[in-house]
Amino acid sequence: MATNEEKKADAATTGTETFEFQTEAWQILDLMINSVYSNKEIFLRELISNASDALDKLRFESQTNADLTKFTADPYIRLSRDMEARTLSVTDNGIGMNREDLTKFLGTIAKSGTKEFLANVQAARESGTADNVDLIGQFGVGFYAAFMVADEIEVVSRRAGEDKAWLWKSTGDGTYSIAEAERAEPGTTVTLKLKPMTEANGMEDYTQDWTLREIVKKYSDFVGYPIRMEVTRTEYDYDDQGKRIEGTEHAKTTDETLNSMKAIWMREDKDVTEEEHKDFYRHISHDWHDPMKHILQKAEGMHEFRALLYLPSEPQQDLFFRDSTSVGVSLYIRRVFIMNDCKDLIPEYLRFVRGVVDSEDLSLNLSREMLQKDAQIAAIRKGVTKKLFDTFKQMMKKEPDTYFDFWKKFGKLIKEGLFLDHDNMDELFKFCLLPTTRRAAEDDKDAAPWEKAGFTTLDDYVARMKPEQKDIYYITGKTPAAVAESPHLEALKSREIECLLLSDHVDEVWTGAAHEYKEHHFRNASKGELELGTEEERKKEKEELDKASEAAKPLFEALAKPLGENIKEVRYGARLTDSAACLVGETWDATPQLEAMMRAMGQEVPKTKRTLELNPNHPVVKKMSELFASNADDPRLADYAQILYGQAILAEGQPLDNPAEFNKALAELLK
Repeated sequence: MATNEEKKADAATTGTETFEFQTEAWQILDLMINSVYSNKEIFLRELISNASDALDKLRFESQTNADLTKFTADPYIRLSRDMEARTLSVTDNGIGMNREDLTKFLGTIAKSGTKEFLANVQAARESGTADNVDLIGQFGVGFYAAFMVADEIEVVSRRAGEDKAWLWKSTGDGTYSIAEAERAEPGTTVTLKLKPMTEANGMEDYTQDWTLREIVKKYSDFVGYPIRMEVTRTEYDYDDQGKRIEGTEHAKTTDETLNSMKAIWMREDKDVTEEEHKDFYRHISHDWHDPMKHILQKAEGMHEFRALLYLPSEPQQDLFFRDSTSVGVSLYIRRVFIMNDCKDLIPEYLRFVRGVVDSEDLSLNLSREMLQKDAQIAAIRKGVTKKLFDTFKQMMKKEPDTYFDFWKKFGKLIKEGLFLDHDNMDELFKFCLLPTTRRAAEDDKDAAPWEKAGFTTLDDYVARMKPEQKDIYYITGKTPAAVAESPHLEALKSREIECLLLSDHVDEVWTGAAHEYKEHHFRNASKGELELGTEEERKKEKEELDKASEAAKPLFEALAKPLGENIKEVRYGARLTDSAACLVGETWDATPQLEAMMRAMGQEVPKTKRTLELNPNHPVVKKMSELFASNADDPRLADYAQILYGQAILAEGQPLDNPAEFNKALAELLK
């Protein structure tokens, strides 16, 4: 590092002034020079983003300063490279900087709390967690990312409306210099003297055509200004037959635009064709199916953002795993790509949605790959979620066939929100379609397509409830067929009471989290006591059942004995009309399906003992009662118990605990 005397002598002879970085700025610069970040290519995104900002600022200031309008005719960003000298330059003809600007923006970071923050950065580096430290969003230091790939940086800039240009230079040694320079037009050129490529530093060749194209396509394709670069290719002359003439090769240099600038989310919806939507959807989702629907959102006010979202027409296989690696919703800031699958922008249960969110003022961290979880991101998430909810409800009303098709493909995911997003549970219920025992006639012109297929909304279910009905009944099971034919539904069917038929794995979870809808409690038809009919009917039924149960206590004990630890007790119940027996859990017991799911996830779950509930009016139960009355020690009673228990399990679609024992008991009875 030069001494103070050397700096003064240099300034006197060349007009160059040398300064030391502000302490905090130097510490941040040191982080960049000795960066542990593997994603070094983001430096180019940062420089292009800064250039785009400079062009935006020139356009803005020209609205109130007519003298600047002459500089706004052909806005551009240009990449220039010299492979032999290993330099890369990023040039713009934006607002530019004067001497004071260079000192202010490139030599100083004047934000409160910097020292405290840098202490936390150092601690994070020592603990190996520096990748998680917020920086760029707090201090606006994207420019410093260039020191990850450069040994020296030169900035030549001239502010629009001023005659002088200035040269800012630094090798990252703790100092920078500023001197007068020459520049024909306003704008800025940042020139990087690239570090040598070694295996240790993981440097790519940032002078190569294809490398720069790839980075621009990935991060800056939708920047609203052309990003230009001269490209030299070898060409040949051809004869009349179209054959190449050997020895005629010659170099041809063309000026190419590397980015598409097609940020279609910034355009009015009516100005974007369906083909453009299809192409853009394929570009961001890597899905070759056409999207089912697109949704354009423009939010203004305290937090401004635009969102262009797509509902896929087909689900990707990994969507149904909570750790899905799908591309999701991408984040842009002022048309600059920040990250794919930004999980903070959208609830997990809507992970099938594809698209982009473009924010004007969102804060970011050092690598722009993790968001600061502040009011801005929360506001965007809330706004995007509400927009999707409104879209689903609108589809139900105006595009019922499309919505039903959408629900059949993605409804399982949406139902995850019923236990993940308690605040929005009631909103989610409004557009959930649930299988039910009621099915509308095919020729019912007023019925929605899902009603003809045996699905319902909760609003429609509640509207059809019997006057004396208090609860919303449902039942869960292994398969749709087993659920629909469950003996637990017999009493409900006899009274024409509708019941929801739930067989998705997620149904086992949300029914434990959702307790009511519109002041009607959810009640599992296979658990607890069913309170059916009027109060007078329930009272009479209970009296008759209690009387019969009191007389049958010895029979219950005799049947429970051979079943041992498999059941909690044997009793009479009122939920059966056609079947002889079923298994009934307590209100808060886990269902057999939930237990099986938990075991499949490697959790040890004790088996829940359930009650074997008998139908006192069934011929088999009456025959057992007669058999017991004539001979309480009749060995056939044990066979009856095993068969009734096995039938109750099979009726639920569950496997038998001991198939051999069941077959033996059945064979004995048949003999």
